[in-house]
Formats: sequence, structure tokens, C-alpha cells
Amino acid sequence: MPPDMNDRIDALSHAVIGLAVESWRFGRSFNKLLSKLDAGEASRHKGQYNWFLKKVEESLEYAGLRLVNVEGHPFDPGMAATPLNIDEFNANESLIVDQMIEPIIMGKDGLVKTGTVTLRKVQ
Repeated sequence: MPPDMNDRIDALSHAVIGLAVESWRFGRSFNKLLSKLDAGEASRHKGQYNWFLKKVEESLEYAGLRLVNVEGHPFDPGMAATPLNIDEFNANESLIVDQMIEPIIMGKDGLVKTGTVTLRKVQ
């Protein structure tokens, strides 16, 4: 492949990854907004949002990518996510991922983008 073609493929990959991360962030905000609507209206908008998510996932799959959500999973220091609040805990505390700020993005050959998370103690 010509070098300029490799640059174009890299640029497209970065663009798709950027859109995936921003759709993740938008989804988090949108879900908060839906919780403030009455049940009927929320249901209609939730259906539209689910369709949007399906299309994003299909596009990512076509590009050989997938989003990974580790919310609620036990935290492991080897996890492909950077914890923003790790300094708030002792080394011997059991922690779980409380919230994904940015998703982990995996490709066919492994990790493409590290996620960002917040942690909390296991109750």
C-alpha cells in the first residue's frame, strides 16, 4: 500500500475511535436526561437511542472495533482502564469500577484505546 494510503487509514481509524468515544459520552448524558422524563416520552426516546447505539455498534464492528464496558466489575490493576481516583483508596481495599468515563476500545488484534474509570469500595 502507498504510504499516503496508510496515513489515510490511520486518520479514518482515529476518526471512528473519536466518534465512538463521543457517542459513549453522549449516551451517558442522554440516559440521565431520559430519567427526568415521564415514562411514555422516555420510552419513545429510549427506542430512538437504542437504534442509534445499534448503528454505532454495527459501524464499529464493520471497522473491526468494539466498546468494552467494565462498570460493576472488580477493579484489577492490569485492566485496560486508567482509574481517576485510585489515590483515594488503600492498596488492600477491594474495589469495583463505579463508572466508565471513557470506554475501552478493542480491535481484532487487541487493545486499541485504554478506557478511563472511577472506582468505589466494594460494599
